Amino acid sequence: MEETLFQKLQRVKPADIGHVFLFMLALPISLIYRLFRRNMWLICDNKNEARDNGYHFFRYVCEKHPEIDAVYAISYRSPDYSKVKNLGKTVNYGSLKHWIYYLAAEKNISSQKGGKPNAAVCYFLEVKGLLKNTRIFLQHGIIKDDMPWLYYENTKMRLFVCSTKRECDYVSEKYGYPDGWVQELGICRLDCLHDMQVKPKQVLIMPTWRSWIATPTSASYEIEDVSKFTNTEYYKSWSAFLSDGRLNDIAEEYGLDIVFYPHRDMQPYLSYFNINSPRITIASWPEYDVQELLKESAYLITDYSSIAMDFAYMKKRLTYYQFDYKDFRRGQYPEGYFSYENDGFGRVCYNADEVLSELETAAQEDFRNVDIYLKRHDEFFDLYDTQNCERNFNAIVSIIAL
Repeated sequence: MEETLFQKLQRVKPADIGHVFLFMLALPISLIYRLFRRNMWLICDNKNEARDNGYHFFRYVCEKHPEIDAVYAISYRSPDYSKVKNLGKTVNYGSLKHWIYYLAAEKNISSQKGGKPNAAVCYFLEVKGLLKNTRIFLQHGIIKDDMPWLYYENTKMRLFVCSTKRECDYVSEKYGYPDGWVQELGICRLDCLHDMQVKPKQVLIMPTWRSWIATPTSASYEIEDVSKFTNTEYYKSWSAFLSDGRLNDIAEEYGLDIVFYPHRDMQPYLSYFNINSPRITIASWPEYDVQELLKESAYLITDYSSIAMDFAYMKKRLTYYQFDYKDFRRGQYPEGYFSYENDGFGRVCYNADEVLSELETAAQEDFRNVDIYLKRHDEFFDLYDTQNCERNFNAIVSIIAL
């Protein structure tokens, strides 16, 4: 969904204005600080998390290459702070010190495009060419769709990590990066998906976010009424599915434990889902970890989430439930190179009846995967090993800082 300048400005927060002053204060200090830490690598994921590719890369660097001056940016109030604090150096996310480190660092490395002291201020400085720094995008997942906000003109990132040949070819051809700046290295968290203890009766339901609901603007109303969360098709469809007596019956008959864990940007709406079934858990962050849920679950029901790629990578069975396909394409991500019907790793369903039928069939078969999807796995994942962190490290070392 292409937004006007006015609609983009609706996303600007008062805190963003405050960061303009932090930047101005940090800039002269960073010029001096850089003289003492010329080779610092600043690494991060989300402000409040250490669970994505940035964390896995930071852990690898701390354990395998302690000679690197690596620092991890995270909120000191984060429930994940202690685990990175015990690994190596940290800085409080969004602080003046974070700004100084960001401006002084030889390389800024993140799994998030917005992985910086303030996304709005840094976007303006970097994309307009006012700030020259070397930024590495470790990626948040495997790209399937057309995401214009990740085009080179909107990021100016020096290295863009991909995980498969098809993804790498697509991003290289479509997103406008200079030759060699998009590389097939494998996202770092995939290294940890080769050892898993699966709970044979656990079913994970993990839908992705809807940008027009999570961060509404006037453009959101072109998709649907977002004045109340309960008005949205997202709520109506998932609430009805989780409350469907047939889902509970299947869970009871086959002894299933069902975990509903929506994307972190939809977590604020969890309280709207009132499910009275001992077989269904409404899982919240930070009590539940995405990667652990993916590793331990036997079966996945999702919609368009890239976490389906992680699940498929482990050669496990899944189903796509896409009740709002047209709205998602219009309001969030246009189609890319990946067809769910022709390339996906599970059956594509458009209504609850189809999903419930597929779930029951899978349960009857003890969630064994289907040959056609295993074949697609072998054809798609041309990198399938535990050297992703190593490849990322070697690629980053080879980059000459700006």
